[in-house]
Amino acid sequence: MKLAVVGTGYVGLVSGVCFAHLGHQVVCVDKQEERIARLNSGEVPIYEPGLKEMMDASAAAGRLRFTTGLQEAVHHADIVILAVGTPSLPSGEADLSFIEAAAREIGQAMNGYKIIVTKSTVPVGTNEKVAAIVAAHSGHPFAVASVPEFLREGTAVKDTLNPDRIVIGTSEEAVAQRLAELHRPLTEHIVVTDIRSAEMIKYASNAFLATKISFINEIANICEKVGADVMRVAEGMGYDKRIGSSFCGRESATAGHAFRRIRKR
Repeated sequence: MKLAVVGTGYVGLVSGVCFAHLGHQVVCVDKQEERIARLNSGEVPIYEPGLKEMMDASAAAGRLRFTTGLQEAVHHADIVILAVGTPSLPSGEADLSFIEAAAREIGQAMNGYKIIVTKSTVPVGTNEKVAAIVAAHSGHPFAVASVPEFLREGTAVKDTLNPDRIVIGTSEEAVAQRLAELHRPLTEHIVVTDIRSAEMIKYASNAFLATKISFINEIANICEKVGADVMRVAEGMGYDKRIGSSFCGRESATAGHAFRRIRKR
Protein backbone atom coordinates (compact mmCIF):
# COMPACT_ATOMS: atom_id res chain seq x y z
CA MET A 1 0.00 0.00 0.00
CA LYS A 2 1.00 3.65 -0.42
CA LEU A 3 1.09 5.50 2.90
CA ALA A 4 1.75 9.07 3.98
CA VAL A 5 2.62 9.63 7.64
CA VAL A 6 2.11 13.21 8.80
CA GLY A 7 4.41 13.90 11.73
CA THR A 8 7.82 12.31 12.41
CA GLY A 9 7.76 12.35 16.19
CA TYR A 10 7.88 9.16 18.23
CA VAL A 11 4.67 7.64 16.90
CA GLY A 12 4.93 8.84 13.32
CA LEU A 13 8.55 7.89 12.74
CA VAL A 14 8.28 4.44 14.29
CA SER A 15 5.01 3.72 12.47
CA GLY A 16 6.37 4.91 9.12
CA VAL A 17 9.58 2.92 9.40
CA CYS A 18 7.77 -0.23 10.50
CA PHE A 19 5.22 -0.04 7.67
CA ALA A 20 8.06 0.44 5.17
CA HIS A 21 9.84 -2.53 6.76
CA LEU A 22 6.71 -4.60 6.04
CA GLY A 23 6.99 -3.71 2.34
CA HIS A 24 4.69 -0.70 1.97
CA GLN A 25 5.62 2.49 0.13
CA VAL A 26 5.85 5.18 2.80
CA VAL A 27 6.44 8.93 2.68
CA CYS A 28 6.93 10.61 6.06
CA VAL A 29 6.30 14.36 6.15
CA ASP A 30 7.16 17.00 8.74
CA LYS A 31 7.31 20.79 8.72
CA GLN A 32 10.59 20.83 10.63
CA GLU A 33 13.19 21.15 7.87
CA GLU A 34 16.10 20.34 10.19
CA ARG A 35 14.46 17.10 11.32
CA ILE A 36 13.75 16.00 7.75
CA ALA A 37 17.31 16.84 6.73
CA ARG A 38 18.66 14.71 9.59
CA LEU A 39 16.38 11.81 8.65
CA ASN A 40 17.39 12.03 4.99
CA SER A 41 21.03 11.88 6.07
CA GLY A 42 20.31 8.67 7.99
CA GLU A 43 20.29 10.24 11.46
CA VAL A 44 17.56 9.01 13.80
CA PRO A 45 16.49 11.66 16.35
CA ILE A 46 15.24 9.09 18.88
CA TYR A 47 16.69 5.86 20.20
CA GLU A 48 14.71 2.70 19.66
CA PRO A 49 16.45 -0.68 19.28
CA GLY A 50 16.45 -1.71 15.62
CA LEU A 51 14.88 1.51 14.32
CA LYS A 52 17.91 2.90 12.50
CA GLU A 53 18.74 -0.42 10.84
CA MET A 54 15.16 -0.79 9.59
CA MET A 55 15.06 2.83 8.43
CA ASP A 56 18.33 2.54 6.51
CA ALA A 57 17.28 -0.72 4.84
CA SER A 58 13.86 0.58 3.78
CA ALA A 59 15.29 3.87 2.51
CA ALA A 60 17.94 2.00 0.50
CA ALA A 61 15.23 -0.22 -0.98
CA GLY A 62 13.22 2.84 -2.05
CA ARG A 63 10.26 2.11 0.23
CA LEU A 64 10.79 5.02 2.64
CA ARG A 65 11.20 8.74 1.98
CA PHE A 66 11.17 11.88 4.12
CA THR A 67 9.94 15.27 2.95
CA THR A 68 8.64 18.64 4.13
CA GLY A 69 6.14 18.68 1.24
CA LEU A 70 2.76 17.60 2.57
CA GLN A 71 1.10 17.92 -0.84
CA GLU A 72 3.65 15.53 -2.36
CA ALA A 73 3.08 13.03 0.45
CA VAL A 74 -0.73 13.19 0.20
CA HIS A 75 -0.68 12.87 -3.60
CA HIS A 76 1.44 9.75 -3.24
CA ALA A 77 -0.80 8.04 -0.71
CA ASP A 78 -3.93 5.94 -0.57
CA ILE A 79 -3.88 6.10 3.24
CA VAL A 80 -2.83 9.23 5.16
CA ILE A 81 -1.83 8.66 8.80
CA LEU A 82 -2.08 11.57 11.22
CA ALA A 83 0.60 11.25 13.89
CA VAL A 84 1.15 14.84 14.98
CA GLY A 85 1.49 15.88 18.59
CA THR A 86 -1.41 16.68 20.92
CA PRO A 87 0.36 18.24 23.92
CA SER A 88 -1.51 19.30 27.05
CA LEU A 89 -2.65 22.88 27.47
CA PRO A 90 -2.32 24.63 30.86
CA SER A 91 -5.98 23.72 31.43
CA GLY A 92 -5.14 20.04 31.01
CA GLU A 93 -7.03 19.78 27.74
CA ALA A 94 -5.35 18.37 24.64
CA ASP A 95 -3.98 20.97 22.21
CA LEU A 96 -5.59 19.99 18.91
CA SER A 97 -4.13 22.88 16.89
CA PHE A 98 -1.58 20.64 15.15
CA ILE A 99 -4.24 18.05 14.28
CA GLU A 100 -6.57 20.73 12.96
CA ALA A 101 -3.83 22.40 10.90
CA ALA A 102 -2.79 19.05 9.42
CA ALA A 103 -6.41 18.19 8.56
CA ARG A 104 -6.80 21.54 6.82
CA GLU A 105 -3.62 21.05 4.77
CA ILE A 106 -4.54 17.46 3.90
CA GLY A 107 -7.92 18.64 2.61
CA GLN A 108 -6.27 21.29 0.47
CA ALA A 109 -3.72 18.79 -0.90
CA MET A 110 -6.07 15.92 -1.77
CA ASN A 111 -6.11 14.76 -5.38
CA GLY A 112 -8.55 11.86 -5.01
CA TYR A 113 -10.08 9.45 -2.52
CA LYS A 114 -8.05 9.00 0.67
CA ILE A 115 -8.45 7.11 3.93
CA ILE A 116 -7.36 9.48 6.70
CA VAL A 117 -6.27 7.60 9.83
CA THR A 118 -5.80 9.36 13.16
CA LYS A 119 -3.12 7.64 15.22
CA SER A 120 -2.48 10.55 17.59
CA THR A 121 -4.00 10.41 21.06
CA VAL A 122 -7.09 12.60 20.80
CA PRO A 123 -10.24 13.30 22.85
CA VAL A 124 -13.47 11.55 21.90
CA GLY A 125 -15.10 13.34 18.98
CA THR A 126 -11.86 14.60 17.41
CA ASN A 127 -12.13 12.45 14.31
CA GLU A 128 -15.50 14.03 13.57
CA LYS A 129 -13.80 17.45 13.72
CA VAL A 130 -11.06 16.17 11.40
CA ALA A 131 -13.70 14.99 8.92
CA ALA A 132 -15.46 18.36 9.02
CA ILE A 133 -12.21 20.28 8.45
CA VAL A 134 -11.13 18.06 5.55
CA ALA A 135 -14.59 18.31 3.95
CA ALA A 136 -14.47 22.11 4.20
CA HIS A 137 -11.21 22.23 2.25
CA SER A 138 -11.62 19.43 -0.28
CA GLY A 139 -14.11 18.40 -2.91
CA HIS A 140 -12.71 14.88 -3.08
CA PRO A 141 -14.29 11.88 -1.33
CA PHE A 142 -12.55 10.51 1.74
CA ALA A 143 -13.02 8.42 4.87
CA VAL A 144 -11.79 9.07 8.40
CA ALA A 145 -10.79 6.30 10.80
CA SER A 146 -9.29 6.04 14.27
CA VAL A 147 -6.41 3.59 14.83
CA PRO A 148 -4.89 4.60 18.19
CA GLU A 149 -1.33 3.70 19.11
CA PHE A 150 -0.27 1.77 22.21
CA LEU A 151 3.50 2.23 22.08
CA ARG A 152 5.99 2.36 24.94
CA GLU A 153 9.19 4.37 24.70
CA GLY A 154 12.13 1.99 24.49
CA THR A 155 10.07 -0.85 23.02
CA ALA A 156 8.14 1.08 20.35
CA VAL A 157 9.44 -0.99 17.42
CA LYS A 158 8.65 -4.24 19.20
CA ASP A 159 5.21 -2.92 20.20
CA THR A 160 4.46 -1.88 16.61
CA LEU A 161 5.51 -5.16 15.03
CA ASN A 162 4.06 -7.35 17.82
CA PRO A 163 1.00 -5.49 19.15
CA ASP A 164 -1.36 -6.93 21.75
CA ARG A 165 -4.21 -5.78 19.51
CA ILE A 166 -5.09 -3.33 16.76
CA VAL A 167 -8.14 -1.12 17.28
CA ILE A 168 -9.86 0.19 14.15
CA GLY A 169 -12.64 2.73 14.50
CA THR A 170 -14.71 3.40 11.38
CA SER A 171 -18.29 3.48 10.19
CA GLU A 172 -17.46 2.03 6.75
CA GLU A 173 -17.03 -1.70 6.16
CA ALA A 174 -14.73 -1.20 3.16
CA VAL A 175 -12.43 1.02 5.23
CA ALA A 176 -12.38 -1.52 8.07
CA GLN A 177 -11.38 -4.25 5.63
CA ARG A 178 -8.66 -2.09 4.07
CA LEU A 179 -7.13 -1.16 7.42
CA ALA A 180 -7.44 -4.72 8.71
CA GLU A 181 -5.51 -5.85 5.63
CA LEU A 182 -2.80 -3.29 6.41
CA HIS A 183 -2.43 -4.48 10.01
CA ARG A 184 -3.13 -8.21 9.71
CA PRO A 185 0.55 -9.13 9.22
CA LEU A 186 1.11 -7.76 12.73
CA THR A 187 -1.63 -9.61 14.62
CA GLU A 188 -4.92 -11.43 14.24
CA HIS A 189 -6.27 -9.59 17.30
CA ILE A 190 -8.06 -6.81 15.43
CA VAL A 191 -10.93 -4.97 17.12
CA VAL A 192 -13.24 -3.13 14.71
CA THR A 193 -15.63 -0.66 16.29
CA ASP A 194 -17.13 2.78 15.80
CA ILE A 195 -14.85 5.80 15.83
CA ARG A 196 -15.85 7.18 19.23
CA SER A 197 -15.39 3.81 20.90
CA ALA A 198 -11.91 3.51 19.36
CA GLU A 199 -10.99 6.96 20.69
CA MET A 200 -12.32 5.97 24.12
CA ILE A 201 -10.41 2.66 24.15
CA LYS A 202 -7.15 4.60 24.01
CA TYR A 203 -8.07 6.91 26.89
CA ALA A 204 -9.54 4.09 28.98
CA SER A 205 -6.41 1.97 28.47
CA ASN A 206 -4.12 4.82 29.50
CA ALA A 207 -6.26 5.56 32.56
CA PHE A 208 -6.31 1.94 33.68
CA LEU A 209 -2.52 1.55 33.38
CA ALA A 210 -2.02 4.78 35.32
CA THR A 211 -4.39 3.46 37.99
CA LYS A 212 -2.31 0.28 38.37
CA ILE A 213 0.88 2.29 38.83
CA SER A 214 -0.79 4.59 41.36
CA PHE A 215 -2.17 1.58 43.20
CA ILE A 216 1.16 -0.23 43.60
CA ASN A 217 2.75 3.06 44.70
CA GLU A 218 0.21 3.35 47.51
CA ILE A 219 0.77 -0.31 48.43
CA ALA A 220 4.48 0.52 48.68
CA ASN A 221 3.66 3.27 51.17
CA ILE A 222 1.69 0.80 53.31
CA CYS A 223 4.49 -1.79 53.05
CA GLU A 224 6.94 0.72 54.52
CA LYS A 225 4.64 1.32 57.48
CA VAL A 226 3.96 -2.36 58.25
CA GLY A 227 7.43 -3.73 57.41
CA ALA A 228 6.44 -5.69 54.28
CA ASP A 229 8.56 -6.08 51.12
CA VAL A 230 6.69 -4.37 48.25
CA MET A 231 8.76 -6.30 45.69
CA ARG A 232 7.52 -9.63 47.03
CA VAL A 233 3.99 -8.28 47.39
CA ALA A 234 3.96 -7.14 43.76
CA GLU A 235 5.40 -10.48 42.65
CA GLY A 236 2.78 -12.40 44.57
CA MET A 237 -0.01 -10.26 43.15
CA GLY A 238 1.29 -10.52 39.60
CA TYR A 239 0.85 -14.28 39.38
CA ASP A 240 -2.91 -13.78 39.61
CA LYS A 241 -4.04 -13.77 35.97
CA ARG A 242 -6.85 -11.38 36.80
CA ILE A 243 -4.26 -8.83 37.96
CA GLY A 244 -1.18 -9.60 35.87
CA SER A 245 2.37 -8.46 36.42
CA SER A 246 2.47 -5.62 33.86
CA PHE A 247 2.29 -2.20 35.50
CA CYS A 248 1.70 -3.89 38.86
CA GLY A 249 4.78 -6.08 39.09
CA ARG A 250 8.38 -5.66 40.17
CA GLU A 251 9.15 -2.95 37.58
CA SER A 252 6.21 -0.84 38.74
CA ALA A 253 7.07 -1.37 42.39
CA THR A 254 10.60 -0.17 41.65
CA ALA A 255 9.17 2.85 39.85
CA GLY A 256 6.91 3.43 42.84
CA HIS A 257 9.89 3.43 45.21
CA ALA A 258 11.71 5.94 43.02
CA PHE A 259 8.65 8.18 42.71
CA ARG A 260 8.07 8.08 46.46
CA ARG A 261 11.67 9.08 47.18
CA ILE A 262 11.40 12.03 44.81
CA ARG A 263 8.07 13.07 46.34
CA LYS A 264 9.53 13.00 49.87
CA ARG A 265 12.33 15.31 48.83
